[in-house]
Amino acid sequence: MDDTMTTELASMTIIANAGDGRSYAFQALEEARAGNFEECDRLMAQSDAAIHLAHKAQTDLLVSEARGEKQDINILLIHSQDHFMTSMLANELIKEIIRLYKEK
Repeated sequence: MDDTMTTELASMTIIANAGDGRSYAFQALEEARAGNFEECDRLMAQSDAAIHLAHKAQTDLLVSEARGEKQDINILLIHSQDHFMTSMLANELIKEIIRLYKEK
């Protein structure tokens, strides 16, 4: 597999998993709002797992770069990083909001 394909595959892996992570987190928030904390916790675990997969793909790219294997930087890779960071932020903020719902 050439470097472009590797970067594109990693980018799509990041985008897909980050998107899943964000979606699960927002579904968990809806469940928390409804008081369904068991389902909320299950969905947040899925969110964490998906975001972990996105983070692993990003880390693999970083390790490859650190070894001197230059990455093909394109709009897809840039988009994947933006998508990943916003998903991580959503996950972290939603966890805090859920804690507030649980304290009610």
